[in-house]
Amino acid sequence: MLILGLNAFHGDAAAAIVKDGVLIAAAEEERFRRIKHWAGFPDQAIAYCLAEAGATLADVDVVALNSDSKANRLKKIAFALKTRPDPRLVLDRLKNRKARASTAELLTKAFPDQTFRGRIEAVEHHRAHLSSAFHVSPFAEAAVVSVDGFGDFASAAWGLGKGSDITVVGNVTFPHSLGVFYQAITQHLGFPHYGDEYKVMGLAPYGEPAFLREMRRIVNLEIDGSFRLNLDYFRHHNEKIAYQWDDGIPHVGDLFSPKLEELLGPRRGKDEPLGKRHHDLARSAQAMYEEAFFHLLNALHRRFPTEAVCIAGGCGNNSVANGKVRRMTPFKRVYVQSAAGDAGGAVGAAFAVHHQDGGRRGFVMDHAYWGPGFGPDAMAALVADNRAAIEEAGCSVESITDEAALCQRTAQAVSEGKVIGWFQGRMEWGPRALGARSIIGDPRRADMKDILNAKIKRRESFRPFAPSVMSEAVADWFEEDDDVPFMMQVFQIKADKRPLIPAVTHVDGSGRLQTVNPVTSPRYHALISAFRDITGVPMVLNTSFNENEPVVCQPKEALDCFLRTKMDVLVLGDTLIQRRG
Repeated sequence: MLILGLNAFHGDAAAAIVKDGVLIAAAEEERFRRIKHWAGFPDQAIAYCLAEAGATLADVDVVALNSDSKANRLKKIAFALKTRPDPRLVLDRLKNRKARASTAELLTKAFPDQTFRGRIEAVEHHRAHLSSAFHVSPFAEAAVVSVDGFGDFASAAWGLGKGSDITVVGNVTFPHSLGVFYQAITQHLGFPHYGDEYKVMGLAPYGEPAFLREMRRIVNLEIDGSFRLNLDYFRHHNEKIAYQWDDGIPHVGDLFSPKLEELLGPRRGKDEPLGKRHHDLARSAQAMYEEAFFHLLNALHRRFPTEAVCIAGGCGNNSVANGKVRRMTPFKRVYVQSAAGDAGGAVGAAFAVHHQDGGRRGFVMDHAYWGPGFGPDAMAALVADNRAAIEEAGCSVESITDEAALCQRTAQAVSEGKVIGWFQGRMEWGPRALGARSIIGDPRRADMKDILNAKIKRRESFRPFAPSVMSEAVADWFEEDDDVPFMMQVFQIKADKRPLIPAVTHVDGSGRLQTVNPVTSPRYHALISAFRDITGVPMVLNTSFNENEPVVCQPKEALDCFLRTKMDVLVLGDTLIQRRG
C-alpha cells in the first residue's frame, strides 16, 4: 500500500510517502519554494515524494490529511452557542474547511497528466501528531502527548501508545492553548514572525523568572493535568485574528489583549533594544510553559506508569523543556521525531492510516535524511556550469573521492577557524540541520559565534549555536547520556568541559546537542572523528546551511549561498571548493 501524507493549508506545509509501513521520503514545501514556513498546498513536496517512490498519483492508494474538520464537532457547536464569537471568526473556519475539502481538485490541478484513483482520509490533527511520534519510535509501549497552538479545535491531546494502537484519553480544546500562550508572549517581546518562539527560548537563559507570578495568572493548571488560559489576556477566542495560510509566508496577528500589557508592561517596540525586563519575561514564559508541561506529563505518568514518552506538536520543538523530562518527571526515555511540528503531521497522517487499515509496525525513524539527494554527476555539472563565478570569487576546486582524506582536510580547516558549508546526501526532514545541509565551525573558539554572524548568519547575538557530538562521547561531555539524533533536547554541559567549547555553550551552561551515530550518519561521524583526532574535542559547531532563507535543498542553492557570503570552504559531496588566501 502506498500512502501519501500531507500537511496542507497551514504553515510548514509538507508531504511524506509511506510504502507498506516504511517511510520512503518526506520534505517541507518551503525547501522548494524558498519561502520560510511556506503555507498552502505542498505540490512540489508531493512531486518529490512521488518521484522518490518511483510512483505517480495513480499508484497512490490513500492521501492522508493531518486535519479532520469533523473532529470535536459538538465542542465547536457548544462553544459557538455559549460565546457567540465574531461572525468573521466562524466564516474563516468554514473557509478553511472548504479548502481542505478541495484536495482532490488541487491534486488534479497540480498533476493534470496523472489520475488519482485512491481515497482521501482525514486524520484528526492531534492523532496525526501522536502517530508521527509513537508509530515511528523504538518503543512498543509509551505515553504519548501532543501540544501545539490549535488543530481541529484542540491544542493538546494525550494517551497511551501500545503496539499499533494509540488510545487518546484526554485533550484541551479551543480556546485554551499553551502554544497560543507562548506565541502571545513571543509577540509581546517584539518577535512578530511565525515560528519566532525559538528566539524566546534562546533569550530565556539571560533572565530570571521574575514574572512567574504574573504568568500563573495567565495560565491555570487543572487537577487532571490539563491547563486553561485566563482569556482576559487574549483576543483569539472572540475576535477575528489576521491569519495568512494561503500560498506564502504564514502570518498571525496579535493574539494578546491590552490587559496583557497592563499585567506585563508595554510590548517591546520594533527597534527597542532588549533589556533586563525582556530577558526576565522570556525566562518567566519558559518557566511557565515547563511548569504546565511537566504538570501534564506527571499526571499522564500517574495514569500510565510507563518508562517512555513520545512528544509531538509544535511545542514539541521546545528542546529546553524536552531535555528536562527525565529530571522533572518519572519518564526515563524520551522520543521526539525530527519534525515535531505541523510538518510532521504529514508522516503522522500516513502512519495513522497505515495502522488504521491493519498495517503492522516495524519502521523506526532513527535518522532524519528523507529529503532530496544528489549524486556526483550533479555536483560535477554544477561546478562546470559555474566555473567562471567560482574562479572570479578566488576559489580552488578539488575532487577528493577518498572519504577519509576528505574528512581530514575538512576537519583541518574547521580546526583552523574556517567556516565550512557541508552539503552531503539526502536533505534533513524537519527544521534542524543535522549534518546533511549544515554550516560547521570550531566549538573551541569563543569568537566563533561572532565570526559566523559576521560572515553569514547575521542573527541575534543571544541565540546559541549547537554542538554535533559523536554519540559515544556524550557521557564524557554532558550531564546526561542519551541518544538525541534530531537536536530536540537541550542538556547541561559538564562544568569542567564548558571552557573547552565556549562557542556551543549557552549562557546557562547548556547545549542543544545532536548525537551523531556512525551507522545512520557515517560521513558526518567520520568528519567529527577526524576533528577529534586533531583537537581532542569530539564535536563540531553545527548550524543550518542558509542565510535568512529556508535551509538549502539543492547543490545550486548551496553554491549560491557560499559565493554571496564569506564562507571559507564548501564541501559538495566529494568536491571541495575553497577560497584562496
